[in-house]
Amino acid sequence: MSFTRTICISGLLLLFLTLACEARVPTNTNAGFIAVNGAHFELNGSPFLFNGFNSYWLMHVAAEPSERYKVTEVLKDASAAGLSVCRTWAFSDGGDRALQISPGVYDERVFQGLDFVISEAKKYGVRLILSFVNNWNDFGGKAQYVQWARNAGAQINGDDDFYTHPMLKDYYKNHIKKVITRFNTITRVAYRDDPTIMAWELINEPRDQADYSGKTVNAWVQEMASFVKSGDKKHLLEIGMEGFYGDSVPERKQVNPGYQVGTDFISNHLINEIDFATIHAYTDQWVSGQNDEAQLAWMQRWVTSHWEDAKTILKKPLVLSEFGKSSRGQGYSLSSRDTFMGSVYKNIYNLAKEGGTMAGSLVWQLMAQGMENYEDGYCIVLGQNPSTAGIISGQSHAMTALANLVHNPLE
Repeated sequence: MSFTRTICISGLLLLFLTLACEARVPTNTNAGFIAVNGAHFELNGSPFLFNGFNSYWLMHVAAEPSERYKVTEVLKDASAAGLSVCRTWAFSDGGDRALQISPGVYDERVFQGLDFVISEAKKYGVRLILSFVNNWNDFGGKAQYVQWARNAGAQINGDDDFYTHPMLKDYYKNHIKKVITRFNTITRVAYRDDPTIMAWELINEPRDQADYSGKTVNAWVQEMASFVKSGDKKHLLEIGMEGFYGDSVPERKQVNPGYQVGTDFISNHLINEIDFATIHAYTDQWVSGQNDEAQLAWMQRWVTSHWEDAKTILKKPLVLSEFGKSSRGQGYSLSSRDTFMGSVYKNIYNLAKEGGTMAGSLVWQLMAQGMENYEDGYCIVLGQNPSTAGIISGQSHAMTALANLVHNPLE
């Protein structure tokens, strides 16, 4: 989904979480790198399950020092709600407050904004998943890389040449190298040595209209994943996929919302250098026109299908790394969104309880107060939405309690 969206989600108290509400969120969550052991995340040898959020805008806002309080507000409130993982952008290609002004040319002021984001995340015990590039045009994306290459005289057929053209691939690899080798001016630690960063993400929501089979994206993921791991073997790596099935398991394509997007959830995630699988889910867009009950049923099938595949085929952790319900949808009500949130969280918890392959979820997304210009129907301001904060906090405590239970099973 395009990243001009923000999320506004309200909450419903989850009855199934009641007994977990006394669980304590670890206060020293950054004392080590998150690792993968089989189909599970681990931290210092103990199971790591989480509740998390998206806030794509953190670097963009932090590039202006007078606005950094918004970053602090969100991370502080998220930490108070037990949210322990945040996904955000480590890219902004061309345009307003660009990190990468042109190929290989960076704005130090914006990079220092990302330095601040990482330092604040460490301060509040929040892990970061940092994405390298966008499939969409927001903040530059593939289209900006293509424009740069055309400006340099390259013959480009379309934006999806991003996955195959040597010049575009070199531009992208140079950006990866620039980010992972960045020396943080605040923490005095290179990004690739900082355990505050949980994982790198290759691309937000890859799609390829030129090859719906997923094979082109598969070759690109293999090449880029190998490149990332050659420069950083400490951090985890994921693709950034939405979860659409491709040609490798034809019978699974019936789970898709009626179409393919040029990725293959199975084959793309079987690549050895990819440490865990991700899916996104936007029922109000992908299965629009259906009532709330039908959308919730589709959501459960979508998540459960991918959980089964992660457990039996991929044998890797699975994260629902984007989901939400828009206040702009037909027939929207606060109650319907509460029900949606409660259902998704309950499903995540139950699947995690079945063995831990389902590791957590990241709601789209948290905002600070006074950011109405980012609003597009999906925003959460925790301080202004106590019911939302309650449902999110309940899930956070439940996932932490479940991880503790797995580590210290009752006799």
